[in-house]
Amino acid sequence: MTLQQIYEKGMDMAIKYGPRSKKDVDEQLKKLHEQYEKMEKDEKEYFDMESLKNPYLDSRILCGDPKTELRRVLVGIDIGVGEVLLANELSKSGKKIDAIIAHHPEGRALIDLTQVMTTQIEQAVEDGVPVNVIEKQIGGRIGDLNRALHPTNHFQVPQAAELLGIPMACFHTFADNLVYRFMKKYISGKKPKYIKDIIDALMKLPEYQHAKKQGNGPMLFTGDEKSRCGKISYSGFTGGTSGNKETIKKMAAAGVGTVLAMHIPEDHRKLAEKHQMNVVICGHMASDSLGVNLLMDELEKKKVQIVACSGFIRVSRAKKKRLI
Repeated sequence: MTLQQIYEKGMDMAIKYGPRSKKDVDEQLKKLHEQYEKMEKDEKEYFDMESLKNPYLDSRILCGDPKTELRRVLVGIDIGVGEVLLANELSKSGKKIDAIIAHHPEGRALIDLTQVMTTQIEQAVEDGVPVNVIEKQIGGRIGDLNRALHPTNHFQVPQAAELLGIPMACFHTFADNLVYRFMKKYISGKKPKYIKDIIDALMKLPEYQHAKKQGNGPMLFTGDEKSRCGKISYSGFTGGTSGNKETIKKMAAAGVGTVLAMHIPEDHRKLAEKHQMNVVICGHMASDSLGVNLLMDELEKKKVQIVACSGFIRVSRAKKKRLI
């Protein structure tokens, strides 16, 4: 399997299992094509051609030949220059690393992080938030984050990989969409009545068992294990990053009783507590690992060896059927 092939497989899976319907994704890409065709020549020079086919631009190949054949890959949740040097050292020691795969975005993928935040609209609408409200709330949050990300040294890590001749990719929303769909199917299938039922269900998954042993397992941030779940929101697994805290108020008004998430900012947590909502934090690294695992299983099926690093908890489900 090549780097390009796993990239395309990840894209297809993200479209299939994400909160946005394939019809909506196709409409989005069609509109972008139409806009591109109407652009002047000088505008086209700076246009990101990848956006014409990839609706989740925080996931992409960052450097190297896309046709690189993969036999062994180094996979981590966060990849820094240290992990790039690690890949090089592993290759020198006889464990040839054909490519590095990060979960969290770097390079152009980090610049484009806010472009995937609009998927939070579909999730909020499903939770009962009016579409006109969530669109405006997300718009404000996107503006804030764009300004915050602008001065970042985005290309430090991809440039290091490029200098060492190691292809690198990052699969952020590609993987997050998978854990979103997995959790929605898995937890809802358990029909939890109380918060403890959710935590017990999480603790049957290997990623969360591993995290618990390391002292970082699922945690109840607001509420009580004896509390009833009520309506459960699965909005805390995909959508780029945390949304607008004001959306918490609208979710509470729409009848959401419990929020299930990877992580949550403290101001969001306080607002949820104020509105008597339960907040179950599954865990960041464990949840990210679950999503990445579902994608890396596709590599394993092609006999590619996965070398885990940087917080990635490797659990294979390659031989299991119909997980999401």
